[in-house]
Amino acid sequence: MNTLSYKTISANRETADKQWVVVDADGQHLGRLASKVAKMIRGKHKTNYTPHVDCGDNVIVLNAEKVVLTGNKMNDKTYIRHTGYPGGQRELRAKEILERKPMALVEKAVKGMLPKNRLGSKLYTNLHVVVGPDHKYEAQKPKTIDLNTIK
Repeated sequence: MNTLSYKTISANRETADKQWVVVDADGQHLGRLASKVAKMIRGKHKTNYTPHVDCGDNVIVLNAEKVVLTGNKMNDKTYIRHTGYPGGQRELRAKEILERKPMALVEKAVKGMLPKNRLGSKLYTNLHVVVGPDHKYEAQKPKTIDLNTIK
């Protein structure tokens, strides 16, 4: 048997087939949307997926303000941060974040599903969240993807 024909080929920065993809968040559940977008950013849906390389797609999420949270999570779900000063713990409800900066809810959900290292920071730059149906990335000729078809 010729074992040289069975070499495993790993993707690298030059051989990665990165594309631009548009996803509509209108009526989508936040967690399911975030997990599918994180999978696309990471490149896990591709056949040449390599864990230590940025081989995923650039994802544009439209209509971030129309994302859905089930149950009473809009009022109950809290996001905690710390200012760095004593007694500086701050809480914000999901509803308040959606009113102030609608993009932040989707960005936080997707960022939490990416690796917590330098690769995760690099992958996070491939996410572009937009409020409303229009975006400024028409020059990249993105293709529209229906999230309901992705597993």
